[in-house]
Amino acid sequence: MNGIAINASDVIQIAILYIAIYLILKSAKGSRFGQALMGFGLLAALLTAFAYLFHFDVLTRIVQFLLVYIAVSTVVIFQPEIRRVLSAFGAFKYLERPKYGPGNAATPDLVVDTLLSLADRRIGALFAFERGISLKGYEETGVMLDAVFSRELVTSIFTPPLPLHDGGAVMRGGRLSSAHCIFPVSSNPSLIASGMRHRAAVGLSEDTDALVVVVSEESGDISVARNGKLFRYSGEQRAETLHRWLAKTLPSAGGGTARIGALGHWLREWTGLLPKGETK
Repeated sequence: MNGIAINASDVIQIAILYIAIYLILKSAKGSRFGQALMGFGLLAALLTAFAYLFHFDVLTRIVQFLLVYIAVSTVVIFQPEIRRVLSAFGAFKYLERPKYGPGNAATPDLVVDTLLSLADRRIGALFAFERGISLKGYEETGVMLDAVFSRELVTSIFTPPLPLHDGGAVMRGGRLSSAHCIFPVSSNPSLIASGMRHRAAVGLSEDTDALVVVVSEESGDISVARNGKLFRYSGEQRAETLHRWLAKTLPSAGGGTARIGALGHWLREWTGLLPKGETK
């Protein structure tokens, strides 16, 4: 019996295929698409192995037909989730040259201090911090600002009944890019008792990789939406937890070095090497 000859080219191709599959599963983890993709992969592997081991030719042809049918159906049913995964793969913002210097970018301390001030005064707010996937399409639904972030400006925007208080604000590169924006509302049944801001935050995090922060005008709690999940924080844990979230999202004051660091952070997060200490 002759053994299977494997050369260096085969090893490289297998490694590339393994990394591609792993990144797709990693990006889709926790979503409906990820669960369906995992189930589809396990079902396909089991049926293929069963048909191959017992040499069932008819079953093999049926399995091949079913796999094609299921693959097409998956693309149609989970179109939004697939679009989000493809958008994440096509986002190369970490290699772009920053438009503004580090002096114009908001720091995590300033943003946290502003959010806590809004929460203490029971002023509702909704912020989307752009990461890899562009939020320009959502900016066009609101009013373009391109302003330096400050507590006074944010307070004047979200204080009712001023014209821009309704809707969400988009942060790009540490600057307040736009306000009064419309975000997609999540249809997650677990959010049926939540307000419109919270549902919009989760909806945007389902479609993009943005970090979305909500300040509740009723309770003063602060919530963070990420990858379709909502994390609620109250009391003393708000400041520390928010700072940890924003430190990984807002640009640092390192110029080109900061971009390389952001790229490394992005790669570590995708490969699962970034430690996670968030609690629901």
